[in-house]
Amino acid sequence: MKIAVIGSNMVDLISYIDRMPIDGETLEAPEFSIGCGGKGANQAVAAASYGSDVMILTKVGDDIFADNTINNFKHYNIDTTFVERVKNISSGVAPIFVDSSGQNRILIIKGANEYLLPEDIHKAADHLKKCSLIILQLEVNLDTVYYAVQFAIKNGIRVLLNPAPANAKLDIEKIKECDFFVPNETELEFITKRPVDTDINIKKAAISLVEKGIKNIIVTMGARGSMWVIKDSVHRLNAFSVDSVDSSGAGDAFIGCFASCYVKSNDILASMYEASAFSALSVTKKGTQKSYPSYQEVQKFLAAHK
Repeated sequence: MKIAVIGSNMVDLISYIDRMPIDGETLEAPEFSIGCGGKGANQAVAAASYGSDVMILTKVGDDIFADNTINNFKHYNIDTTFVERVKNISSGVAPIFVDSSGQNRILIIKGANEYLLPEDIHKAADHLKKCSLIILQLEVNLDTVYYAVQFAIKNGIRVLLNPAPANAKLDIEKIKECDFFVPNETELEFITKRPVDTDINIKKAAISLVEKGIKNIIVTMGARGSMWVIKDSVHRLNAFSVDSVDSSGAGDAFIGCFASCYVKSNDILASMYEASAFSALSVTKKGTQKSYPSYQEVQKFLAAHK
């Protein structure tokens, strides 16, 4: 039941602000913190936090952040056999600005993540073939993503693609065989060029991707919940109501927990339900990975909200 994450890691540089400064303005921010992040790393940590056996393929730089990133993976018992250092290159970093409502704005500098290449998948092939699910995102080269999808299909491994951050160059034809395609509303709008302002429009946009051959579309909609769209039906789950402090990494939390549940149960709706709870709890604390709850915390939360 092992999960493989092929993707990015970042160092989160988080500024908590009252508001963004305007052009030429300097503001004092009340708080700052440094954390481990990156969509690939976040999703790996979320899946591991929920009890799954996880390995990660990623690249770190030749700088002070690299050891911290690797040690963080080990802290969560994530297999780091295929975490490699790139000489004379910085690790990926993500400056994040979180306002008083808990909403965030994020910049990413890929750094060493640019050097995760198809040959790295080839080197890890024997280990990957033992996995039940491969998780991918778009913070690494598209050629690496395409190669990973075809590797998974060829070897009978289920594959989930989170098309984030949205990339205009993504070729749907090359990823349509994914078992799961998991965008948020913004990414869905960007990819389909369709409005997503209502549930009906989100459904229509998702169906347009199903018609191109993708089996399962799961759209994460933040405080509005999530929607699973397949060829003949649509299922919508409401979000749990919580007081949001910091939404950084909430989408990654959902994906990692969903993957962890799904490889054990093969039940998509039940996995979405638990992932919704996991994600909801994550926004009640500051930070990204450090905000992710344990399996026991989620089960206690679900019991209280049954």
